[in-house]
Amino acid sequence: MSNARTARFSRRGLLAAGGALGLGAVLTACGDDDAKDGGADTKGSAASGPWTFKDDRGTTVKLDEAPKNIVAFTGVAAALYDYGIEVKGVFGPTTTKDGKADVQAGDMDVSKVTILGNVWDQFNVEKYAALAPDVLISTMFDDAGTLWYVPEASKDKIAKLAPSVGISVFDRQLTGPLQRMWELAESLGADMTAAKVTDAKKRFEAASERLRKAAKAKPEIKVLVGSASPELFYVSGSNLSVDLEYFKALGVNFVEPTEEAKKATGGWFESLSWENVDKHKADVILMDDRSSAIQPADITEATWKQLPAVKAGQVIARSTEPILSYDKCVAPVEALAEAIEKAKKVS
Repeated sequence: MSNARTARFSRRGLLAAGGALGLGAVLTACGDDDAKDGGADTKGSAASGPWTFKDDRGTTVKLDEAPKNIVAFTGVAAALYDYGIEVKGVFGPTTTKDGKADVQAGDMDVSKVTILGNVWDQFNVEKYAALAPDVLISTMFDDAGTLWYVPEASKDKIAKLAPSVGISVFDRQLTGPLQRMWELAESLGADMTAAKVTDAKKRFEAASERLRKAAKAKPEIKVLVGSASPELFYVSGSNLSVDLEYFKALGVNFVEPTEEAKKATGGWFESLSWENVDKHKADVILMDDRSSAIQPADITEATWKQLPAVKAGQVIARSTEPILSYDKCVAPVEALAEAIEKAKKVS
């Protein structure tokens, strides 16, 4: 899933994987490793005076004042928007072919931001420079500090124009990056005591408890995580991805490709031909909701239509790259909880 690529997979691979992909108080039984966060070391105030923020690379950005001209990966911008922080420019999936907001843009008004790139490896450096950016913010899908959707070919030019902040969504539970995004928004001046913000966090915690109970009540329900392309069907393992690691910690019983099957993708997922899409038995299927993937309603393969979970109508969408605000992470947790609650054993 990444251009970040510590293991250099293809663009299709990274985008389809749903793995690192395509994640704040931690619920008591589902804690994240604070050592990965740098959370306790993060300080910031947008009220007045200097601004400083220590990101998940261990890099501390220091500015004379809180950044005003913010440029961010689309999903990061969408999360900050939920906290009342608006950006000037975005890069990453922002608009669909018909000009509407991409799923990763959340509630942002995409007509009010400068889109520097809408697809993989697209980033208009000249437009970026014209925005006079104070800071660039993105997520990271590896442990090497690679900024998501910042092209390898132009990353050095981009880095010279403004400091950057990276939030890790690699090999940790969703609550970790949710907390880090909370801290970042707060440092930028967001009102984290606003009812909308605190209510969203409570709803997320309630949804998580619902999922825990559902998984405990029906441990026999097996969940497969998939993503579709014209040539291949990808089955994600539950390791590395922030959402799946969190759901697994809550007790969800995932179908797991073998380590050998995932080896070619750096541990993210297994690639199957459509003829072999029935290799794994599952009762519920979670399908990649990103615009880069074929959506379930558009899959015409006969082998797909014959899967027991598909025939039973037990297929739901997965926010493969979760928008890291509590508000946007409620629905995916609730949807999985409801799917397990209602699921019939069909595998």
